[in-house]
Amino acid sequence: MRVLFVEVDTERSWAVASIGPGFLASYLRARGHEVHFLRATVDLDDAAIVARVAAIAPELIGVSLTTRQWLRAKDLIATIRQTVDAPVIAGGLHPTFSPEEVLAAPGFDYVCMGEGEVAMAELCDRLAAGKRVGLLTPIGNIWAKGGQKPVLRPPFEPLDDLPFLARDLLDEHHGVVHMATQRGCPFPCTYCAARMYNQLYEGTGEYGRRRSHENVLAELTGLKDEGRLNYVIFLDDTFTINHGWVKEFCKVYGERLHTPFSLHARVETVSDRLLPTLAGAGCTMVTYGVESGSERIRREVMKRPVTNQRFRDVFRWTKASGIAITCNFMLGLPGETREDLQMTLDLAEELIDTGGLLDFGYFVFYPYPGTQLFQECRDRGYLPDDFLTRPANHRESILNLPTLTQDDIGEFYDAFTALRRRAYADRLGAAATADTTSHVDSLALHG
Repeated sequence: MRVLFVEVDTERSWAVASIGPGFLASYLRARGHEVHFLRATVDLDDAAIVARVAAIAPELIGVSLTTRQWLRAKDLIATIRQTVDAPVIAGGLHPTFSPEEVLAAPGFDYVCMGEGEVAMAELCDRLAAGKRVGLLTPIGNIWAKGGQKPVLRPPFEPLDDLPFLARDLLDEHHGVVHMATQRGCPFPCTYCAARMYNQLYEGTGEYGRRRSHENVLAELTGLKDEGRLNYVIFLDDTFTINHGWVKEFCKVYGERLHTPFSLHARVETVSDRLLPTLAGAGCTMVTYGVESGSERIRREVMKRPVTNQRFRDVFRWTKASGIAITCNFMLGLPGETREDLQMTLDLAEELIDTGGLLDFGYFVFYPYPGTQLFQECRDRGYLPDDFLTRPANHRESILNLPTLTQDDIGEFYDAFTALRRRAYADRLGAAATADTTSHVDSLALHG
């Protein structure tokens, strides 16, 4: 069966495409299905995209979507289906946690909730055999338009049995490769949907799983042998969860590859002993989620009971280990006041001046479906009635907050922009301020 995965870019093209289709493609190809990839870049109009889809003549179209991608994807799929007669399945964060909304939109036939490898293979096998998939032939994890909510099959186990990523779907360049070593996150952060997968799969099996050292190294060694490995970006939400796994990985990775790499971590999960070990294996950069400079907001709103002193200490240890630091900040959270925003700005300035901070991202909070804060915002009436038709962005708040005005948030957003320009000028010279934007492709809201 011929399957086409469409990557829907918004605002700009990202350095890496959605990683989910990369896993799905390799799994489907191993079972004899043909998989293609099309990137719907922002410079392509709908007519050009439809023409390219039609030329591939897919028998099934798949899209992996976040909430930020949803509005463009909804319109694009409706347009594609006017010309191309192929069923469409949507997976990823937004379809998993807003399946009814996706299935109600024109052009979408299926939603894959949660993991999709086995479910997609079964769907493709049935469609290839000419069998109807819908009300009478349910598939675990797949919700058909007009059908009942599916039963979730257990999480895929062990992860080592998955084929390596189909990297032609990731759009990687210059030997910079992206790796995922685990699925699942044990932390209860209210702003992140990663934890919600654990709740989604509650009662079906343990969602938190990790690949073996040998399995990860086998994939990376293969890329090196092909001359395609210059730098590794580990995409795990928190690479440093299990210190025993990390220490052993650093040992074998440092001995066999020692290729420079970066990772995401939480300050709660690193130590002054672990960081030199990471550096010795080749770690050159860590991204930390600071989120707020207000300990009250982190503790009461975000469910991250970590002190500002911990950030100061960890940033100092990271710098002393020779590892560059990037981090993220959030503005406009429920319950936040101007005083809280000032604390965030003050902490950012302190970490820039003393913590060896290479770069940082700053984002206006958006309540993503599936997160605890989304439900709280909805219950408290902070979400406008037309929130489903508004684009998800990180520059303006969609919320009607009783403790902050839009002008308050805009003022501090501008202050962060000025701070970032100053940091660039201090490090690179005044010319670096000419085109400093508020978004860095290499950063993501993790941590």
